[in-house]
Amino acid sequence: MKFDAPHFRDEKAARQYVEGLRWPSGRVCPKCGTVGGEYETKREGRYRCGSKGCRKDFTVTTGTVMESSHIRLTVWLVAFYMMASSKKGVSAHQLHRSLDLTYKSAWFLCHRIREAMKAGGMLAPMGGAGSIVEADETYYGRSDLPKREHRLESQRRKPSIRHAHKDQRPKRPVVALVERGGKARVFHVAVASKENVQRIVRENVDPASRLHTDESRLYFGMDAEFAAHETVKHSAGEYVRGDVHSNSAEGFFGVFKKGMRGVYQHCDEKHLHRYLSEFEFRFNSRTALGVNDAERTALAVKGAEGKRLTYRRTHSA
Repeated sequence: MKFDAPHFRDEKAARQYVEGLRWPSGRVCPKCGTVGGEYETKREGRYRCGSKGCRKDFTVTTGTVMESSHIRLTVWLVAFYMMASSKKGVSAHQLHRSLDLTYKSAWFLCHRIREAMKAGGMLAPMGGAGSIVEADETYYGRSDLPKREHRLESQRRKPSIRHAHKDQRPKRPVVALVERGGKARVFHVAVASKENVQRIVRENVDPASRLHTDESRLYFGMDAEFAAHETVKHSAGEYVRGDVHSNSAEGFFGVFKKGMRGVYQHCDEKHLHRYLSEFEFRFNSRTALGVNDAERTALAVKGAEGKRLTYRRTHSA
């Protein structure tokens, strides 16, 4: 892999690159929002707000996931590029070896980049008139509950939890909504009950859409809420009928599981939502939608603004 661009090798060029992404129309004070009123301090890359009511110092990383980091900005940008351009992800151990970081620093850096990749703000409903949205669910990983609680949970026979053949430990459900030829939204839920799954679909899909699912009972009763609710019967070997299928959602799950098993290998349940954000981000800015690796990296760097993540709260939502 080549990193010939100046912002991967030179700290000044890296700062100018991030400033151009974050402040294309002039520097903005992250403290008070004053535009173009800053002046340079003796320390290169540090500015002081000129507003009388503020006078705070700031840099291009202030108010981002990179704030207060001792890792060089060039290293941050290389890590952003590697995670944005690798379809199935890059492990913290790989970054630890490649970027000459401690494993602890590389692990935390990965989580902060995933936080930058997370979609934020109010999202418009998926689909619309003439559009198809596929809904599907899968089960991944083992629950973090102690063995005794595993047995108790197994006795409850929740329909949302599948068990492995060997140890009977429950796996946790993930629900995906994928607009045909478009973007995806993915949710890790504690219980994939009919109520929870239908609430997710109802809150995120435009009623004018055609909804495509498999024959799962989780979607029964949604016919009247959308322009159409069409299903394929996987249990009978039916995967496509005309344009009715859930293959886009299945494809997303395929890439997700290959990355989690082949690259990351282990993921605590409390961190699963962050990995889902990472795979969702790359899917939503994939090459098929006209986004190349450099543009995808820039989108991730832009997403770092307005987000903070400390080491003690990496597990929180």
